[in-house]
Amino acid sequence: MSNKPLAPAIEGWFTMDEQPQLIGSQCCHCETYFFPAQNRYCRNPDCDSTEFREALLSRTGRLWSYTNACYKPPAPFVAAEPFVPYTIAAVELEHEQMTILGQVITGVDVSDLKVGMDMELVLETLHETEEDIKVTWKWRPMAAAITGGNAQ
Repeated sequence: MSNKPLAPAIEGWFTMDEQPQLIGSQCCHCETYFFPAQNRYCRNPDCDSTEFREALLSRTGRLWSYTNACYKPPAPFVAAEPFVPYTIAAVELEHEQMTILGQVITGVDVSDLKVGMDMELVLETLHETEEDIKVTWKWRPMAAAITGGNAQ
């Protein structure tokens, strides 16, 4: 095991806590949530505010949809090399009632998922550099032991 420090693959998008959270923003006027964080103008068409506060988003939600990705993601996302296809989940956050699209943990594929299942945000190693170990946030099915690619 490496003694290198852990570092976020994308700075400012998630906390590095034991129970990580996505870092979004909330409009100070209409209270709409955004991820990634919004700080220029409110994208709610009924609001013209330009004031935002940082918001730590719910770390749990329900699986709304999912698919597999057989292509390398575009920047700013970073894929491990060599590229291996992965599963993507759209999870509706518990409190904010917004849907966040993201990767599912390694070893879980579309056959392990079911719309409506509870999901939680976790950190997973993406790759190692000379200076540190880059981690990213991913979705994991809750109350399920993941073994050999199958939710138990």
